[in-house]
Order: sequence, then structure tokens, then C-alpha cells
Amino acid sequence: MTDATTGDPIPFANLAVKASLSGTTTNFDGYYRLAYTPPADSILITYIGYESRSKAIAPDLPEQTIDIQLTPGSLQLREVKIFAGENPAYTILRKIISSKKQNNPENLNAYEYESYNKIQIDIDNLSDKFRNRKSVRKLTHIVDQYDQVKGENGETVIPIFISESVSNVYFRNNPKKKKEVISKTKVSGVGLTDGSFVSQLIGSSFQQYNFYNNWLNILEKDFVSPVSESWKLYYEYYLADSSFNGKTYDYQIDFEPRQEQDLVFTGSFWVDGSTFALTQMDASISKKANLNFIEKIKIQQSYELTEDEKSRVPSKTRVLIDVDEPTKKTAGMLLKFYSSNSGFKISAARDVKFYDTAVELKEDYAEYDSTFWQKNRPETLSLNEQLSFQLVDSLKVLPVVKTYSEILNVLVNGYKRIAKWNIDIGPYLYLYAYNAVEGHRFRLGFKTDPGFSRKWIFSGYGAYGTRDQAFKYGAGLDYIVDRKPWTMAGIAYSRDLERLGVSAETIGPNTIFGAFSRYGAFRRPYWQEDISAYFKREIIKGLTGSVQIRHRDFRPLFPFAYKTNPAAGNESPLKSTFDITEINLEARLAGKETFLQNDNERISMGNGNAPAFTLRYTLGTRNFLGGDFTYNKVSLNIRQSFRAGVIGRTFYNLTLGYIPTTLPYPLLYTPLGNESFFYVDNAYNLMRYFEFISDRYIALRMEHNFEGLVLNRIPAIRKLKLRMLATGRVFYGSVSNANLALTTTLDESGKEIQTFSRLKNRPYVELGYGIDNFFKSGRIDFIHRLTYLGNPDVTPFAVKISFRFNL
Repeated sequence: MTDATTGDPIPFANLAVKASLSGTTTNFDGYYRLAYTPPADSILITYIGYESRSKAIAPDLPEQTIDIQLTPGSLQLREVKIFAGENPAYTILRKIISSKKQNNPENLNAYEYESYNKIQIDIDNLSDKFRNRKSVRKLTHIVDQYDQVKGENGETVIPIFISESVSNVYFRNNPKKKKEVISKTKVSGVGLTDGSFVSQLIGSSFQQYNFYNNWLNILEKDFVSPVSESWKLYYEYYLADSSFNGKTYDYQIDFEPRQEQDLVFTGSFWVDGSTFALTQMDASISKKANLNFIEKIKIQQSYELTEDEKSRVPSKTRVLIDVDEPTKKTAGMLLKFYSSNSGFKISAARDVKFYDTAVELKEDYAEYDSTFWQKNRPETLSLNEQLSFQLVDSLKVLPVVKTYSEILNVLVNGYKRIAKWNIDIGPYLYLYAYNAVEGHRFRLGFKTDPGFSRKWIFSGYGAYGTRDQAFKYGAGLDYIVDRKPWTMAGIAYSRDLERLGVSAETIGPNTIFGAFSRYGAFRRPYWQEDISAYFKREIIKGLTGSVQIRHRDFRPLFPFAYKTNPAAGNESPLKSTFDITEINLEARLAGKETFLQNDNERISMGNGNAPAFTLRYTLGTRNFLGGDFTYNKVSLNIRQSFRAGVIGRTFYNLTLGYIPTTLPYPLLYTPLGNESFFYVDNAYNLMRYFEFISDRYIALRMEHNFEGLVLNRIPAIRKLKLRMLATGRVFYGSVSNANLALTTTLDESGKEIQTFSRLKNRPYVELGYGIDNFFKSGRIDFIHRLTYLGNPDVTPFAVKISFRFNL
């Protein structure tokens, strides 16, 4: 039995001979065997999410093969009658919940298994306007030659990616560690440039779904498991069937959402009546859920007993994600994932260091002979899949496909690749800016790609301002010392115009905000020449250490001075420039962070729900390489995103810092303000640029996303799929009397100096609330500033907007 749209097998479907008691269900691969007693004229097929169908039985044939295709329909459970008393499914659910700890495979001491994974991505639902575009007709012309690669009604389906991988997976419980060693991969995709990175993504690690957990993270969204401890808040259940297995009964439980807009599932699961362990799961998410661009998500999973027959583990998983067309003029997308796990061994845990690399790609992962996949596939490729491999290889060499791939790469990465020279030009957001100091600023940068070298990475940029008629420039060289463990070293040099309180170092990785900060009045500008060298190494899994030596100068273009001998009071000599040399030591601990490595980069895939800690110490040295000050700085940063139960997801970022040394105020800590009309995640959104400084401080940023908890329950607006947010920012600190004594109100030429504000006996506080997901991409934040309202040019309330891609 197969899906008429995708051609995929349909597991767990119900078949019954009409007007008889004969019936059965399909297995995970869509096969069934049905015995009946004549006479019989037809079989009836029913399955959640598909239209029911009848198929005729040929008379007078003792055996026959009946292939069935079901057409997707509405996700409706069949009618179930509930009589007086408690719902019988509730009794079974309570036993499942009480047995979760012993049945959850993640509570086993250690195990390992072999895994085969297959992924296919197709473009479907091509609208007439999209299909008739000249560039698209070139694609459909090739696809039309393969009649088998069609949708339900013969419409064109364009495969753009298909992959296979085989790997070995290792797990231990105490401490909880997991490792995957990917042995072989076969990848064919339109627009792919980095096989090693993609080969790590297509393994088993990113295709696992554990329904015993209360929440399943899919597409960076939290979905409530149908066997969650909060099951009664989110689901209705029905005892649909029970069958005697010789010792006890196995139960089929159908479930559906209490609120269709919640991130929950509809479907059925089967449970062992003696252990109350899951044996099969069939769960779908419909278009009505509070998701954007998703027509449907379906997860089907079967479980098998381990070798000791005491535990059940997922053996096969099939996932389908149907992406809707964003507009009527575009096309949709179909993502299909299949995993088959075998050879489970309940084993002794390996040494902890063995698990240090969560995903490891063997050196010869792409080297195999023509018979390798025939021997290592659990099932042979269907004709559709074989044709898809051929089609993708044909499509990716078309000039129009190459052009679209390059445009997409620029939009995603911000760089334009020049393959001939093995360099990337960009980032495009920094190409142009306009401000009162530089006038029109033009900038062009580059970096080398892996084709240039797998060890050395060169980068650089040049910029010019039409008003100040000054050149700015910078260059960097990074060297990958080792990949196991990941170790890098490098040097960098730049000479550019910076802005006090809004420097690149303060802004951090926020590229968009960094680009827009170059526009406008550009108050408190200064020239900075910066040269640095660093060494970074992963010491053990989750713990990374780095050391940096840095020298930079400060040449202000605004009135500034500090007292070189504060003990002399107003008679102290003044100075307006300085040089510093510092040694920065940093340790970062993120025990659950997973990294993927491509040829020249190491990319974080997140730290789960665990906190990440960063401890940083800075030692400033006087007279070493021209430094003017000896000083110490220390800071600790903690950041975490976690699920706060039924009320949503919370993120916080907490920094504690202390500078015990006397320094000019540009070297103290400045929280990042935001004077734009955009909402910025890592800034204080109603604080002016360089409004406050501190030498001892606590900085806290928090955001809570209620998702659809409240708005999903309001009938008039729940169809809009809006999501509520709450935000908060707190900054508290002080400036020592010694640092205050360095400041002066006049510079060396007698011009008045605009200094800074400092916190008194209360913190800076701003609180906000907002609505996310306007038109599927917009966010509106309403922010109130609660303290220091008497400061100059303060805005006590503002409405700020932002845009991002939302699912």
C-alpha cells in the first residue's frame, strides 16, 4: 500500500473484508497479508489522514495480489463511542507514563547500532505561473522525460536532492553521550558545494525522534509528545483496538489535539499490554497547527526488541514534511527522511573521550565501488528513487540552475563565490553605507574558500569614505592546526573608523545591526589601528580554551581627554590618545553542544537546553609593545535557551563583570544601546548609544516566547497564528571614584567634553511585550523604559519592528 502523492509505503493502515470479521493492518513497509473465508467481493481500506477506499476481490482465485494507493485527505479520526465512566484509554496512558523511565531507550546504560539513512527533497505543487517561467520550463522539460517521477495527478515533481548514508551509532547514559561515525555517504543535490558538511547532516544524528521525551524538537519548534506527562492538557484519546498476542493484549490508541492550533500531533500509537512500551507510532501535524509554510508533517516509527528482549528501540523511522507554496506564484517542497537501524547491542559504555566528537566522518566516506550500496541498503531503491538520482545529476549542470544556486548562496551566506580564484567576495551588507563622518562609504572584502586551501584561510577588505577621503583596510590569516581536536591559530590587522559604544567588538555577530550602525550621525568616532594574534583549541568535548595577544590604539575625532595624574586634581596634565596591549584568556564550557565540520569551518548546531558558560580574563600590560596601562578585567557570561513546560520557551543571557583598575572611560564596560527603529536581540532597545558605562556590572537579557499558548485559544484571531512574547533587560553597575577622578569636562584645547552617564542606586530596566509572526515574518515589540527617564533625549516608550524567517 502506497501514498498516491509521494509513492511512499503506508504503514499501520487498516484493511477489512466487507461484511465479514476478517481484517489486518499493513506493516511498516506497507505490506499486508489478509486471509478470509469466501464469499467476499471487496476489501475496505481506512487510514487516518487519507480518503477511505474499496478494492474489488477477484472471485475464484485462492491467492491474489492487490496493490492499493490511498489519496491524502483530512486528518480525521474515525467515530469512537464512549460510554459512561472514565475513558478506558486514560488507564492505559497512566501506565505508559509510569513505565516511561524503564521503557525509554535513553535510560539504557549503553548501546550501539548500525544505521542506514535516506533523504529526498522534491519541488512539487508547481503553479501554472511558476511552471511557465522560461527558466523553469528548462527544468520541467528534463523531468517530463521521466514519466514515473510524477505526483498524484500526473503533475511535475522536480527532485533537487537525494542522499544515502551508513553509519555506526554509540550511546552511553552516565554521563549522557552520543557519537555517530559516518562510514559512507552518497549525495546528489542541486547547488551543493560542500559534500563533507552535507554528509554529516544526512546521518542518523539529525533524524532521531524520541516520543518518550515530553517534547520533540522538529524544525526548531517544540511539539508535545502524545505520551508526554502533560498528555491530558493537549490531547483526547480513544481506545481504538486491542488484540491478544498469546500472553496479554496489545492496544491501539488514537489521539487528536484538544486545540488544533497547538504544536501537537494527530494519529495512533500501539503499545505492548504487558510492558506498556511503544511498539508503533504514527503521528501527523496538520496545516492548522501554529506553523508557517508547513502543509503537513508525518512521523512513522516502529520499535523492535533488543537482543536481551527486555527493551524496545526504534528500528525504522519515516518522516515526511510537506512545505506549502509561500505564494500562489511559487512552488512547494516535499522532504522525505527514512532511517533503518539494525544490529542493536546492549553493551558496556565506552570511555568518555570516545564520544568527544559527536559526528565523525571517515576519511574515505565518499570512496566505494558500484556494489557497496546494493549490499548495505536494507531495501532496494524504488524506481522513483533511482530516477531521482539521475535527474538531480542532470539538473545541477544546467546553467539556469547554477545561476539560481549562486543567487541563493549570496542571500544565505552574504558572499559571492568566484570559483575560478577560489575566493568569496562580500559580505554584501557592508558594500555601502552613509554617515556624517565618512559620507558615502564603499567597502569590498574577500575570503578564501576550501578550494584555495584546507589549512590556510586568508581574508581582507578595503573601504573608502568620500567625505573624510580616507582609506580603511584590514586583513587576516587563520590556520587550522588540527581537526581532532579542533585547533586554530591566526593573526589579524585593521585600520578603520570605529564608534564608541557601537564598535564591531560590542555589536558581536549581529551582521545586520553592524551594517546599519554605519549609517547616521556617527557620534563619538575614533580611529583605531588593531593588530592581534590568537590560538584556540578544544581541550575536551564541550570545553574550549583560547589565548589572544592584542595591541590597539585610540585616536578620537571627538572632544576627549583624561587626567594622567588624577592626584593633582585640575592641575593634572591631560591626554586625549592612548595605546593598549592586552592578553585575553577565555574558557568556554558547553557540554551538550554539537559541532559539524566542513573543510574550513566548525559550525555549532546548538547546545540543546543546557547552559553555556564563558569565562574571560584580560591582562593589560604597560610598556609592552607600547601599552600605556596595566589593568585587569574579568567577566563571566551564562546563556541558555530552555523549554519552560507548557508556558513556552525562555532564553536568557547573563553577564557579570569587574574591572578593578583605574582606566579612561573608553576602556570601561559599555552596554550596547539601540537608537534604530528595529528591535535588536543583543541590545538594550531604549538605551542610547554610550549612555552608561561601568567598571563593575550585571547585565541581563531575557525573552520568553509563549508561542500559541494564549492566542491559540481566542477564536477570532487564532487562525492568524500569532505568538505572544515577553522581554526584559536589566543593567546594574557602578563606576569607582578612582575612575571618575580621571574624567575632565574640558579637553586639551579647552573644548567642552561630553562624558557619560553612570548608574546610581538603581538599575536600568526596560520591559516589553510583543506579537510575533505578523504576515509570517514580522514582529512588533512594545517596550517601556522604567528607570533613568530624566536623562537627556530619553524615549520612555517605543514600538520597534523586526523581520525574520519564521516557521
